[in-house]
Amino acid sequence: MTELRAQTQESDASGSPLPESRAFSELDLALVDALQTAPRAPWTRIGRALGVDATTVARRWERLRDSGLAWITGYDAARTATVGYVEVRCRPRSAAAVSAAVARLPWVFSVEETDGAHDLFLSVVATDLPTLGRSVREAIGALPGVRAVRTRLGITQYGEGSDWRTRALEPADRAALGERGRHGRTTEYSTHMYDRPASEDQALLAALAEDGRLGWTELAARTGVGEHAARRRLGRMLREGAVTIRCDLARPLAGLSAALVYRARVPHGELERTGAALARLEQVRLCASVSGPHNLLLGVWLPGLAAVAVFESHLADRFPALEIGDRAVVLDSPKRMGRLLDQRGRAIGRIPFGLPGA
Repeated sequence: MTELRAQTQESDASGSPLPESRAFSELDLALVDALQTAPRAPWTRIGRALGVDATTVARRWERLRDSGLAWITGYDAARTATVGYVEVRCRPRSAAAVSAAVARLPWVFSVEETDGAHDLFLSVVATDLPTLGRSVREAIGALPGVRAVRTRLGITQYGEGSDWRTRALEPADRAALGERGRHGRTTEYSTHMYDRPASEDQALLAALAEDGRLGWTELAARTGVGEHAARRRLGRMLREGAVTIRCDLARPLAGLSAALVYRARVPHGELERTGAALARLEQVRLCASVSGPHNLLLGVWLPGLAAVAVFESHLADRFPALEIGDRAVVLDSPKRMGRLLDQRGRAIGRIPFGLPGA
């Protein structure tokens, strides 16, 4: 732990080390912001946006990545599969074991341990509705220690983790990197998976899931195609919206100690407008319409629990038709988009993506 702390701490302007609770310097956060905007941009372009040389930003990124503080992941876009959000209630003293078990399932791409009526909040993916329902019942509901499960189907995605920014860059610098207003675009979740990509495209996705910034030479070597073919295939997949590449970071160590999951309700006629507007809020990581009595699901990151009242007051003022039905505080996030995380939010492993029954 001492060695890792030494690697992740930076110095502030006075020369004093940053506290462990804030292991990112302002330049680190700006670098993450730049990579959230343009995950595969050349270091020369990233450096220009940050006002530092390419060698410096490459070295800083290597330190962040190697210490598990930040990482870049590629994955199938939401429109290509059926997505569900599963609430799991566990028997006494069983939550930790159930959490560890579901985190190992390749089609459970995110796991959050929460307070409230349910112990776990899972994000899952499957090829179609019957497979999703069966997999949740048989692979999760039948686990020792599970008392009950409840699934809400994703219907429309208004915003997700790839849209979120640290907002450490000036808007002009982000625009210079190619920011094209990702918020405001909705994605309809599918009731069944489209035809699976060609084997070469699947190989590209598998490589990018491990490291979304892999160079063309490495991508070509891992997929068994030439560099030109790898560029062409990935370019096509990005244009078609078949793949998403995003930069993530260790939330608690970036000064965002509180995460919450909200279930809310708005009148049907207000759903699209409200969902799109909520997705543009800087605190919102996930905004989706879902099945069930609460038609909106929100994932929120805040600098602390003291910020909850301020955030909810803002929601009440700006969205008077929005009714919050439930609020759950995230106690721990052991898995996010396939990455296994420690209790400080650092990436310590990875479970390769896979579909149930594959």
